[in-house]
Order: sequence, then structure tokens, then C-alpha cells
Amino acid sequence: MTSAAVLPRILGALFYYSPERPEVKALIACLPTLPSLYAWADPQTVSPLCENWPVAAEDELNWQYSVLFEGQGEMVAPPWGSVYLEKDNLLMGETTAGYCGFLRSYGLAFDGQQQEPEDQFGLMLLAYSAFLERSNRQAAMALLEQYLLPWAPRYLALLQQNAVSPFYARLAQIADLYLQDVKQQQALNPVERRIFM
Repeated sequence: MTSAAVLPRILGALFYYSPERPEVKALIACLPTLPSLYAWADPQTVSPLCENWPVAAEDELNWQYSVLFEGQGEMVAPPWGSVYLEKDNLLMGETTAGYCGFLRSYGLAFDGQQQEPEDQFGLMLLAYSAFLERSNRQAAMALLEQYLLPWAPRYLALLQQNAVSPFYARLAQIADLYLQDVKQQQALNPVERRIFM
């Protein structure tokens, strides 16, 4: 795995997979090392955020994940791009279909074991990481500019404000700093899209 792919892979897994999984538990234990895994523009901001993670007890963290990512009642921060980009906040709308076509055009497909729309935030970070691993910078930057960055700031802002989970609020803060950093360092120009949520 290329070094540039490590941090988005970790973040993607934490946003996509349940903390019940042993490999996710291992990633949670590694969170204090995040500042060393990427050439942050402002490491002084990132380091303190990674030192003392507000990790709840296992059952509580599992419940928080379920509420925020699987939906129990109204979701305060739905993790799917189409909810933000589709006028009726639909899952699996035209924007999802466009993104799936983009992935297929680069030979990337997911096994879909979780029956999850491909435009789930964590899954999109995993796709970005996969492109970096394949040294396909063009596809990686296109994914960010066209499909993830147009809606991710709104999603991450909502997740940072959630009252359900300090852990996932902190994770959203780190992910937001990471995406801002990549955007600045790579001089990206995200497509401007209307946000409906």
C-alpha cells in the first residue's frame, strides 16, 4: 500500500464498518498515530485532536454507529452523497448512478456485502484509497473533485454537530481537516453542486 493511501483507508474503514468488527477495534486503538501517517499542513491542529479520543464503551459505541450510519429514527447526518445532492434527498438517485458509472469506468467495483449505496462517505474514501494504491492519481482526484468534495463538507459539519457520538464527531473533524488539506495541497477545484440538506 502506498503511504498516501494509508490515512484515507483508515478513515474510510472507520466511517464504513461497524466498530464491532475486530479490524475496526484495531484501527480505533491506532488513532493516536494518525498525525504521523500523513504530511499535514498544520500538524499542531491535528495532533491534540488525536491524543485523547472520546471512545465510549463498546456497546455504546456500537449503538452510536448504528444510529449515525444505519439509521434508527431520523438520521442527523446521513452518510450518502445522494441525500445531499438530490432534490428529494433520495438514496440511490441519479448522482449515485453517475458515481457508480465513474467507478466502473476505472474498473473499480465493491462486493456490496452490506447492501450499501456506493456513495457512502466511508466507502468513497476507500475507493479514493484504492485509486491511490493503483497509482491512478487522475481517477483519485476526479473522485474528490466531482463526487466527494461537493457534499462532504456539509455531511462532516452535520456529523461534527451530532449529539449522539463525541467519537464520530471527532472522526468527522479529522476527516474534514484531511480533505481540506488534500484539496489545498493538490490544488483541487471541486464541482459546485447545490446541497439540499
